Amino acid sequence: MTHDDARTILGLNPDEDPALHLAELQKARQSIAELVSTTKDEKLSARFQKGLEEFDQALATLFDPSEPSKQAGKNQETIEASSPENLAEKDAQVDKKRGKKSIWIWAAVILTAVAGLLFYYEQDQREEKLTSRIVLLENQGFELIENRRWPEATAAFEEIEKLRPGTSIAKQGRLNIQAGIAEEQTQFIGYWSGQAIAELEANRLKEAMLAVDEVLKKYPDHGEALAIKTRITQARQQLTQAENLAEANKLLDQRQWQQAIDVANILLQSNEKHPEALAIIERAKAAQQQEADNRIKASELLAKAKQADQGVFDPQVFAWLQEANSLDPESKEISGLLEKLASYTRTLRVPEDFPSAEAALSNARDRDRIILGAGTWQGPLVVNAAVDLQGAGPTQTIVQCEPTIGSAISIGPKAIGARISGITFRHTAFAVGENRFSTAIVRGGRVDFVDCRFQEASGHGLVVIEGGKVMASRCRFSGNGWNGASGIGAGSLLEIHDSEMISNFEHGVETWQGAEAIVINSRCAENSRNGIHLDNGKANARIEGNHLESNREFGMVVGSLGSGTIQSNKASKNMLGGFVIKAASLALEFHANEASNNSGPGLVLEKGVNAKSFLDNRMLGNASEQTLHDVEFDAVQAVEVDEEVPPAAIIIEEP
Repeated sequence: MTHDDARTILGLNPDEDPALHLAELQKARQSIAELVSTTKDEKLSARFQKGLEEFDQALATLFDPSEPSKQAGKNQETIEASSPENLAEKDAQVDKKRGKKSIWIWAAVILTAVAGLLFYYEQDQREEKLTSRIVLLENQGFELIENRRWPEATAAFEEIEKLRPGTSIAKQGRLNIQAGIAEEQTQFIGYWSGQAIAELEANRLKEAMLAVDEVLKKYPDHGEALAIKTRITQARQQLTQAENLAEANKLLDQRQWQQAIDVANILLQSNEKHPEALAIIERAKAAQQQEADNRIKASELLAKAKQADQGVFDPQVFAWLQEANSLDPESKEISGLLEKLASYTRTLRVPEDFPSAEAALSNARDRDRIILGAGTWQGPLVVNAAVDLQGAGPTQTIVQCEPTIGSAISIGPKAIGARISGITFRHTAFAVGENRFSTAIVRGGRVDFVDCRFQEASGHGLVVIEGGKVMASRCRFSGNGWNGASGIGAGSLLEIHDSEMISNFEHGVETWQGAEAIVINSRCAENSRNGIHLDNGKANARIEGNHLESNREFGMVVGSLGSGTIQSNKASKNMLGGFVIKAASLALEFHANEASNNSGPGLVLEKGVNAKSFLDNRMLGNASEQTLHDVEFDAVQAVEVDEEVPPAAIIIEEP
């Protein structure tokens, strides 16, 4: 500390002698020391203490003992200048000046010290408050970040920046906010996008759309979320199309042709070339035309029956009216006349006259009519007379039995001219094994099935053996463990018109070992093997106007045939190909058939078959060659043709 600094602290002018003011300075120091000891505020007391230390340092600087010569010289001058006669006068003057000046010096020193201390104290208080506020805001800001309250956290760090510009605290806070927002966005989008995808894959499309909308509410332009929404929309469209397609097929099954066309047209609005919709419309329109033709034929049969009716039972007239009623079931005139002719015979009603179908059949004789009411009736039933067994419709009257005890219905050899209509035959479960019962078996009799269904059999849906003859019209064979319909053995005839063979575990229709087959205007689809398989030996076949589609092997395989006609059939979308003709079918006439869009060749001809005889058939759009010639089946592994004789799986019961 310099002398000038010390004089400033003590309140002395540059020319004043500090020794003359020693007493006043000591009093001033004592006052500062009292402030230090009496002040209750610790920080203010510390400031006074610091001032006291500076005051002591100033005193030490001015009264430095290292300069004795200077002090001694001044004292000598004082002695010499003071004569005895002037001493009293000088002392009086000095005392007067000293008294006045000491008061001001003391006051100035104390005021200067106190003012300085108060200045530093106020400065310190402001800094302390500022620091405390920044610390508070910093703690609040980072806590708000932890709680993801971004606007409030941003406001806290903005205030810190205003209070202390350029501070690293504000910068770090902003960086943490940005990182937190980015992390929250990633987590939010990841969660809801993952949820949307999971719901989409589970085909819960409503839930999937709700999940992806959560993302798009906050981030409308998020690319991944928009892509997921597009997938959901497409899945909705596909689901709607699938539902419409299922509804259209259901309407076809219910013979509601126009309604089926209307639903199919909805599918065509989104895809004018929708193949299934076009196929449904084609089938429905063909059915409408067929119904129109049936009504004309029914009217003709009615006219013949009315002309021949003599008021007594006539089997021929009765048969005409039965056929007319099947062709036009809505005609009250036909049904009325049929009831009149039926009154000439005996009518047995279940459950009104007999408690069960079995009881009614046990009491029936030729030409009796049995009316089986709506409901599920337990089989097995045995028909061994030329009865007319009528149900209330295949969706209302069901005959079933366990697969281990027999067929739901068996037709015996004496049932020559029996007729069964409006009934579904099925097994209650599926029984595995080499020998399985069919839902219906015909042994040597002759029976017409009209508007019946054969389904869910452990074995075949319907099988004809021992020279039996079956004519099935407007029937459905579906979901059976082997073939939909089968004919086995010489003299047996399986004739099918206007029917469907769908989703059977073997073939839709199969005949072998000399059985004869007639399949006209029917549909074989989605069977696990071929739509139609013929291995008739020397027996004949007539296969006309059928649709063979989406079977897992071929549309049709002709292994052997004595003679016959296969014409105007369409095979499409079958996995191995359209048609296969083997050399054992040389007498076959094969004309105007079409194979399209199959996953294999359209037409496969075994070596020895004259390809020129097949030129008037149409093969197009098949994945492999349109026609394969001179195929040696034993050497070709790519073409799988059924060479095995399927198990007949027949257990005969004596009716």
